[in-house]
Amino acid sequence: MKTDRELVKYCIERMLQKGAEKAQCYLKYNKKHELNVDAGEMKLLRTNFDTSILFKAIINDQKGDLKINKMDKDSLDSAIDQVIELARSSRPDKANDIADKQPPKEFTAGREKPDLDLMYDRLHDFVLYEKEHYPQTMIEQSIIDFTQSNILIQNSNGVDFEGNRGLYSFSVMFTSKEGEKASSFNYSGCSMKELAHPLHEYASVDMLLGQSSQQIHTSAFPGKMVGDVIITPDCLSSFIYYITAYLSDYSLISGSSIYKDKLDEKIANEILTLHSYPRSPEIAKNYFFTRDGFEAQNMTIIDKGVLKSFLLSQYGANKTGKPKAVNSGGCYIVEPGTTAFEDMVSSIDKGLLLCRFSGGNPSDNGDFSGVAKNSYLIENGKISKPVNETMIAGNLAEMIKNIANISKERIDYGSEIYPWIHVKGITVSGK
Repeated sequence: MKTDRELVKYCIERMLQKGAEKAQCYLKYNKKHELNVDAGEMKLLRTNFDTSILFKAIINDQKGDLKINKMDKDSLDSAIDQVIELARSSRPDKANDIADKQPPKEFTAGREKPDLDLMYDRLHDFVLYEKEHYPQTMIEQSIIDFTQSNILIQNSNGVDFEGNRGLYSFSVMFTSKEGEKASSFNYSGCSMKELAHPLHEYASVDMLLGQSSQQIHTSAFPGKMVGDVIITPDCLSSFIYYITAYLSDYSLISGSSIYKDKLDEKIANEILTLHSYPRSPEIAKNYFFTRDGFEAQNMTIIDKGVLKSFLLSQYGANKTGKPKAVNSGGCYIVEPGTTAFEDMVSSIDKGLLLCRFSGGNPSDNGDFSGVAKNSYLIENGKISKPVNETMIAGNLAEMIKNIANISKERIDYGSEIYPWIHVKGITVSGK
């Protein structure tokens, strides 16, 4: 087998020869160039290779799935025998299927090769910038990498997609110290097609580095209240994850989703619009097709407060009888509001700037609770002092109905774009 395409074609044909009625192969190849900083010092440049292939076989509505990372013929043949056996031994489920035929396509995004010299210069300059501007802050680890991905998916219905993407990513984890006192760990990062700017200018990196030394000395949140919380873009990703989990396969198939009967109904304040845009030029870390074999399309999940789409896969849609999503979620964009962040803060007499949330998944009815980390007291319309382990609790469904404002400023993480969101009715408890 000379090419990846020939390899995938061979696997499809082999599964059919072995008795599969429907077959699919998903081949992913990654080549990653990575440069690290540990404890503030440049340490390592390495290149990693990762190849995997996922087999799916369906026989009499019985499905077998298997993933391997060896591409030699003996390993492929052995895996195909195993996936056929897995299918024959599984329970029949009429929801099992593969994608219908679509026009074959090849997609490309980003660079073909990294600029290794620029990667080094950007990371080196970042270390110098951090030491000069934030002397109390220590970088525990920072990584810049460039990943070249090639993905092929084919199935026995004639689906044939190929995607090629080159993408830079940057991440940093840090803390600040003064004597024996230290701030809580924090982190930031982003993905980008080009290294067009200094690394501290991406996403929330510079903002969070600046906050870190402020958080060496914290105070308890005064008392207990039910009131105003501003969720930062970094923290908003957690709550978007919770919301979209209720719209996905598990919650909808089990019937536990709070939104199972809410399609085309208002579920949030009308100022909230949430998109999933994997094909948008605004999103650096995009994707072209889903793992179940459909070309990905952009979609709006919540439009001016109204739920417009679930996030069901083909299997989830077959299982529930509800509409299949036109993508696999992710690549989320929240539309900006009209209120400046400073004006949002100035409207609050007492509240919390929630910068990071540590807690378990919400319950089936939407109740959540956890600890506010790296967060700040808001007093008399100003961001005041950083607070220590402060408890927050609320109900997710009620929270998005009680959105008071969305900022006109947003932060672009390369994979998501989020504003600050002011919500009411959250319980905040200091120690």
